[in-house]
Amino acid sequence: MQQPINNKTPKVCILTSVHSAFDTRIFHKEAKTLVKAGYDVTLIAQHDKDEVVDGIKIIALSKPKNRFLRIFLLTRKIYKIAFRQKSNIYHFHDPELVFAGILLKIFTKARVIYDVHEDVARQILSKYYLPGISRKLISILFNWFEKLISRKFNCIITATPDIKENFKNHNVIDIKNYMLVTSSEFSEKNTFPKNKNYYSLIYVGGLERIRGIKEIIQSLKFINPKYNVKLKIAGRFSDKRFEKEIESLTKGSEVEFLGRISFEEVIRELSNADIGLVCLHPLRRFLTSLPVKIFEYMSAGLPVIASDFPLWRETIEDNNCGLTVPPLNPREIAKAIEYLIEHPDNAKKFGENGRKAVFEQYNWEIEKERLLTTYKKLTKKV
Repeated sequence: MQQPINNKTPKVCILTSVHSAFDTRIFHKEAKTLVKAGYDVTLIAQHDKDEVVDGIKIIALSKPKNRFLRIFLLTRKIYKIAFRQKSNIYHFHDPELVFAGILLKIFTKARVIYDVHEDVARQILSKYYLPGISRKLISILFNWFEKLISRKFNCIITATPDIKENFKNHNVIDIKNYMLVTSSEFSEKNTFPKNKNYYSLIYVGGLERIRGIKEIIQSLKFINPKYNVKLKIAGRFSDKRFEKEIESLTKGSEVEFLGRISFEEVIRELSNADIGLVCLHPLRRFLTSLPVKIFEYMSAGLPVIASDFPLWRETIEDNNCGLTVPPLNPREIAKAIEYLIEHPDNAKKFGENGRKAVFEQYNWEIEKERLLTTYKKLTKKV
């Protein structure tokens, strides 16, 4: 275990108003890494009770009833709780917490890290609940504001190199959201198909229109019935109207909705699946992203069917671990599924190649060293 700096234990307070306490990046990757390195870690997040888990002290926040209460009232509450922790480093994960971050820096003299998961300015352009005419203006204003205020923080951590390019500060580092893998998570034995009686498809992630859920479901009707394909979808709907639309579309079909499931349940479901799908729509914010679900599928030894974005195509083709398709075309998605079913040796090889690539390149064991180096620099004067 790495020893704390200056023979004392720096206190770290991690803040999130949006993510759950056991968010994979926040809890399982960053917080656990810091605890193992000898830091005293407190996490303020949505949870049902205060408790200590794996050495991380969780201070629970009740789930707000709506977005307005979360942004305005919950943010204020988080700041007050965080201030009382008297931590050496505050590490926050949501853009709505930037004012809390600034106040903590001013009134505690602590070091503050802003962890940027998404290109929010681009993300705003696809927010269904904002009037279309105002999205561009809000996006421009937020982009300007985020760049300006980020100069006040000691460090900006971004989840991708592309997001890093948005910030011209000297104190920006990208820590990629690669897979957290251990030898025990997935069996090294790789078979295709897993079940003798049917082929199991899986999608894990947010259930929004722009994430291609509808097109994936529509693709099922173009697959030859003799293959007996079943689709499992894990995640939560954010739009009730879209949820009802999908419910009507899936009546009588072989689609099972698992809801929001835990990290351990995701591992179990992936272990029992045959093909992983991620067919996000070709929006600018997605074109240069690398969703962690791609690497989750690869880690589980699943052949991947993904949107044919240049960056994704490069990643999948270079590692020979799946197929890319036009994400808005259900027939093409169906063709890719049928190809894997009809070529089981290729499907198995894709899965093996993906798993190998994750263990050699796309894993948290490599990225965590960048996190620890960042913390070392910030705690030199603690």
